Amino acid sequence: MEVHCSSIEKVRQQIDRIDRDVVALLAKRGNFVIQAAAFKKTTDDVRAPARVEEVISKVRGIANDSGASPDVVERVYRAMISAFTDEELKTHSALKDKS
Repeated sequence: MEVHCSSIEKVRQQIDRIDRDVVALLAKRGNFVIQAAAFKKTTDDVRAPARVEEVISKVRGIANDSGASPDVVERVYRAMISAFTDEELKTHSALKDKS
């Protein structure tokens, strides 16, 4: 459903609404990323470059299907994955220290 806004204020309201949704989804994704740390044996398993490329390929396809820019989606996902990987590495290290 495409919304056509009649003012910049309406555009900003829509962006703010989407931002709330995106942040909520990032929180959910982050929870699963942290859970994944417990299943990984090494830091190389956490970094998982092949999995990163698999995700990038998948989201580029989703972007194409959704009318989003695949290049923008890839850049956003690479930044997001990098940040989540840093968090997962911290969790992985803390779990190893407990063992």
